[in-house]
Amino acid sequence: MNSLKHTFLLLFIFSIAFTACNHTGTETQKSEIRIIKGLYSYGPEIKSFADCEGGTEYWVADSSKTLELAYSKFNFEKPYEPVYIEAECHAIKSDNQVVSADFDSILVVTKLIKITREIPDGPCNQ
Repeated sequence: MNSLKHTFLLLFIFSIAFTACNHTGTETQKSEIRIIKGLYSYGPEIKSFADCEGGTEYWVADSSKTLELAYSKFNFEKPYEPVYIEAECHAIKSDNQVVSADFDSILVVTKLIKITREIPDGPCNQ
């Protein structure tokens, strides 16, 4: 009977520790989510985003599964035609083992807010 109490106590402690660790990780990830605005280009070998304000280029990973689909609906005759996007994303460090190593970071798009062929006046249009 005594060992049964110890087993339940250990399970209880592990479940609390597991919940606490997961809770902290979620808060960190949520704080890193941001809205990006700039030019997105897509083709067979490169998926890139250029931040209009800072001029920084990023490799793009489309976790929302909507960005590439929306881009393909424009039916461009050739790849890599830039479009203006606004999207929710978070950045992760580039892996130097893949093509994305040439970029500062990888932007993981979690939600597409806007995509248009018309590039607005301002830093993106220069």
